[in-house]
Amino acid sequence: IDILPGVYPSLLQKQEQLKRSDDYTEAEVLPDSFPSAPAEPLPEFLLEPEDAFIVKNRPVQLRCRASPATQIYFKCNGEWVNQNDHITRESLDQITGLVVREVDISVSRTQVEELFGLEDYWCQCVAWSSAGTTKSNRAYVRIAYLRKNFEQEPLGREVRLEQEVLLQCRPPEGMPAAEVDWLKNEDVIDPSQDSNFLITIDHDLIIKQARLSDTANYTCVARNVVAKRRSSTATLIVYVSGGWSSWTEWSECNARCGRGWQRRTRSCTNPAPLNGGAFCEGPPVQRVTCTTLCPVDGGWTEWAKWSACGTECTHWRSRECQAPPPINGGKHCSGSMMESKNCTEGLCARTLAPGMGVAVYTGLVVALLLSVIMVLCVGVLAYRRRCRHLHGDITDSSSALTAAFHPGNYKPPRQDNPHPLHPSAPPDLTATAGAFRGPLFSLQQGVNDSPHKIPMTTSPLLDPLPSLKIKVYNSSTLSSLELPADMCISDGEILSLKSVGTVGRDREYPSHTLSREPGLSTSATLGNLGGRLTIPNTGVSLLVPPGTIPQGKFYEMYLIINKWDKTTLPSEGSQTVLSPVVSCGPSGMLLNRPVVLTLPHCAQLDTPTPDWTLTLKTQTHQGAWEEVLTVGEETLSSPCYLQLEEECCHVLMEQLGTYGLVGQSCPPQPACKRLQLALFAPRAPCLSLDYSLRIYCIHDTPHALKEVLDLERSLGGVLLEDPKPLLFKDSYHNLRLSIHDIPHSHWRSKLLAKYQEIPFYHIWSGSQRPLHCTFSLERGSLAVSQLTCKICVRQVEGEGQIFQLLTDIQETLPPHSPLPSGGSCLPSSQVGPYAFRLPDSIRHKICASLDAPSARGCDWRLLARSLGFDRYLNYFATKPSPTGVLLDLWEACHQGDADLVSLATALEEMGKSEVLVVMTTDGDC
Repeated sequence: IDILPGVYPSLLQKQEQLKRSDDYTEAEVLPDSFPSAPAEPLPEFLLEPEDAFIVKNRPVQLRCRASPATQIYFKCNGEWVNQNDHITRESLDQITGLVVREVDISVSRTQVEELFGLEDYWCQCVAWSSAGTTKSNRAYVRIAYLRKNFEQEPLGREVRLEQEVLLQCRPPEGMPAAEVDWLKNEDVIDPSQDSNFLITIDHDLIIKQARLSDTANYTCVARNVVAKRRSSTATLIVYVSGGWSSWTEWSECNARCGRGWQRRTRSCTNPAPLNGGAFCEGPPVQRVTCTTLCPVDGGWTEWAKWSACGTECTHWRSRECQAPPPINGGKHCSGSMMESKNCTEGLCARTLAPGMGVAVYTGLVVALLLSVIMVLCVGVLAYRRRCRHLHGDITDSSSALTAAFHPGNYKPPRQDNPHPLHPSAPPDLTATAGAFRGPLFSLQQGVNDSPHKIPMTTSPLLDPLPSLKIKVYNSSTLSSLELPADMCISDGEILSLKSVGTVGRDREYPSHTLSREPGLSTSATLGNLGGRLTIPNTGVSLLVPPGTIPQGKFYEMYLIINKWDKTTLPSEGSQTVLSPVVSCGPSGMLLNRPVVLTLPHCAQLDTPTPDWTLTLKTQTHQGAWEEVLTVGEETLSSPCYLQLEEECCHVLMEQLGTYGLVGQSCPPQPACKRLQLALFAPRAPCLSLDYSLRIYCIHDTPHALKEVLDLERSLGGVLLEDPKPLLFKDSYHNLRLSIHDIPHSHWRSKLLAKYQEIPFYHIWSGSQRPLHCTFSLERGSLAVSQLTCKICVRQVEGEGQIFQLLTDIQETLPPHSPLPSGGSCLPSSQVGPYAFRLPDSIRHKICASLDAPSARGCDWRLLARSLGFDRYLNYFATKPSPTGVLLDLWEACHQGDADLVSLATALEEMGKSEVLVVMTTDGDC
């Protein structure tokens, strides 16, 4: 420390030589004659200079402190700061005994402004010790400022109650970047204290649900170290449109007799209009005419003739109050209804002859005994008849459903049977629960169903099915068919069977060209045993119950999903398409019972109040769309029944054709569609500097996702993340997509606008498929492989989703093709009994037990309520076997997870313990 002042001149000379060099060592600075000193550690900075802003013309102070340090100086933008500009302080560390040096410099606005070029002004501290030198971090000095004009100021609005509100604010340009606060009536808004407010990263203020208390003046305030700027004040008015109260009860008719009027009223107080909200539309008073029936007093009829003279020497006569009878509150006749008088003028003796009394009493006793005997006989007959009925019912129910579920053995009745069972006739059950004296037959399920015999013996109830194998080919001929030996088919039916798809179909039905698009169609040859057609991974299927096709007939049936660019859509006006458009056929085919068509849909249905008006539409041969039914407005003339579930619907219908489900918002609440957002990118390797990200907005149905995956597979794209759900509201607001947080040092966005939008009507109508936006990026070089960014997708004034992307574009990513919801391992077609979870024999027994109406209501109606199929019971009541149709619908609703326990639970809740069986789930995939 004592020697340093003596060598300081030579040190300054060395500094002049190294002024423009940033690389130096202790050996270059100190002379060779520097005396040896005890070893010291390298200097360590206890305080390093920090970034600073020059506000107006006030210079900033930079300070650093190091220990041990023989010398310490500042270097700014590569130039050593003059020694005279340093303020140095020296001290001794009391613990280590090392020298601690601290130095300050002052940086003025003039120094920073003199710097030319794009580089920022920076300063760095350098400290020396006998062991060497140490550099501090760089501290950047910038001139602080804040422009006066906002890039975008909030605008006042009038919004309805509970509407989402967006107030936008873009603060002035400044250094450092301005912080933004929102004021509500000069009070700072704190989203952590009021969750109804949300301030976005772009400084926008979102009011999630406008309340009356949110009517206020809103101001955007930007501030930094230089100044504070206020935007113009935006006045937000939350109005409430008036709503009618409930109608009062009708008043009494003002006329006591004859024609008058009555009225009822309502008031615009539910709610009352506020802040300029619209007044209620419509009349506050309703008047209707009424007629009050006038009271009519009763009048006596003429006296009847006198009766014969009795043993009491009196006779009597009567009259009635029926000329006219008293009605509408009229007075009843006054006086007596009967009149009696002596018929012998007092000459009649009232004593009986000797022995006469005994004869009279004897006759009365005999008559009483005969009456008792007759009552006993009638009671015995009624009791025996009732017992026989109960025994038969128990036999039918318990014997039908005591074995496990196995396919039954069915044989058609002999053709020489002159008395087939009538579908409405009760079964003749003469056997008791203990033993069976002969075969027992089940009832027919429909007028056109062929009757089947079910042998009921003490052996296992349900025999295996006959060996029936049907090989189905898509060609025009059927090359292989195996039928059981006991199934009789005429020559004409064999000809019809062999000509399926060519002569037979062209003769009976209009021709239909099956779409050969992969994954969009399926077909199979079905007969009286029925089957199921399924298009895998789309959620679309067609259930053909047993007995639908006449006995001995076989037809090639098809199921097609129409491509969006090859069909007209069923929507019109403000309606929206909610399901794929599906064709099933052949059209015009005669069906003995309803088939069940299953369609996936994207309507959001979990709201507490109904906000959808759902309509099923069908396409005519001329291409026009017609309404088939509207859910909730079914009548006896409705040709279909629609069972609605959360993600799909099941249509019971007897006419094949082209169908689609459409919807419309049901005021006052806007409806929501379920959408999916899928993010795709090119698959590596990418030899170009260009790189694109594609975001698809599709319906939340398995078919829509499958369609996009197939399209991107053909384009060489890969799915980066699992699709994200989005609720799209019928609010006329567009879908906005924006990309954020791109590393600008390596990537550049080619998109000039800050965001892209998909028009509301394009999404809501469903007329354009598939909808997507592309973000085009450019890499700085081919060596850049990492991409991190954030993609925001939200409906303006609605819900949104964020993709946090972190990917290496050079990695060869495997194709990410998740199985859509609704996808299953079921084959595309199943023929015969193996297409159904419920064997036909058990189905017949359940129908025989529940089809007949029960006075206690324990029949098919209670089964419908237990299964949730009771929205319109009149549809099932018109069918020959309501229970059979309910079981067909149950099969369709549980095709992927048909757990027979659910059906057993429903039967148990009904109190049908005698029809419970051991449920088996063999054949589950």
